[in-house]
Amino acid sequence: MERMCFTFDIYEGKEAEYKKRHDEIWPELVADIKAAGFKNYTLFRRGLTVVGYFEVDGKVEDVFAKMGSSQANAKWSKWFEDVIVNLADGNGNLMSMKEVWHLD
Repeated sequence: MERMCFTFDIYEGKEAEYKKRHDEIWPELVADIKAAGFKNYTLFRRGLTVVGYFEVDGKVEDVFAKMGSSQANAKWSKWFEDVIVNLADGNGNLMSMKEVWHLD
């Protein structure tokens, strides 16, 4: 199993909209997230910063490859362009955090 934690920012004034959209997350997107292999997927927010965490059985890159074919994910990502400042670095990678310690 691999764990990943990542971070990104949302635009000022979009905090309520960010929450609202997740409160109304599309069932087809949730189904695609599960089918791709994401587990224990959680988002936290403090101010304008969002921290995401998820686990996968196997490799993170394999799960991302599966999500790459999700039409719901493509539409969701496009819909959030007015809310999220930058989800990835200049190379298209999530701005991930390095794991330092873990307790089971």
